[in-house]
Amino acid sequence: MTEGDFRALMSLFPTGVAVVGALDGSGRPWGMTCSSLCSVSLSPPTLLVCVRSGSPTLAALERTGAFSVNLLHDEARDVAELFASGDPDRFRRTAWHLPDATAAGPHLRDAAHAVSDCRVDGVRRVGDHSVVFGRVVRVSVGTGPERAPLLYGLRRYAAWPSGGSVAEPGRSRPDPADEE
Repeated sequence: MTEGDFRALMSLFPTGVAVVGALDGSGRPWGMTCSSLCSVSLSPPTLLVCVRSGSPTLAALERTGAFSVNLLHDEARDVAELFASGDPDRFRRTAWHLPDATAAGPHLRDAAHAVSDCRVDGVRRVGDHSVVFGRVVRVSVGTGPERAPLLYGLRRYAAWPSGGSVAEPGRSRPDPADEE
């Protein structure tokens, strides 16, 4: 099995898109696009993110013990691509803020429809990545218009379908013309 085989497999598993953010010891923001995110536990509320070992974002969150998870909406593809690019000026090119002194990391003001502030509850190195467990201490949901989540799969971005229904497994999506 090659790295390419594994990448091809994972491209067949669509997922939501997030930006993980952290502040370093001097308060400088760091962040990266992440599609490796999942819930771990409801009690206590815990999630995990997978971050490339050696990344400045990982170094910042390990140093401060805190990070934010910005769930991107369907109109934030440009932000997802920016934070995946490695551009050192990414935080100068998108709106972000710290809502208060307890914020665990940058909140992407216009790109996220929800943000969680997390405290690091453990880190485990696995191959070329680190699995970071985050205890969720606060959730902020956007107050603007409701937006669909941004998805990534098959090596492209997409939006969650609006209106209508999502097809059940093994069935095609209903044809709107049949509903008239």
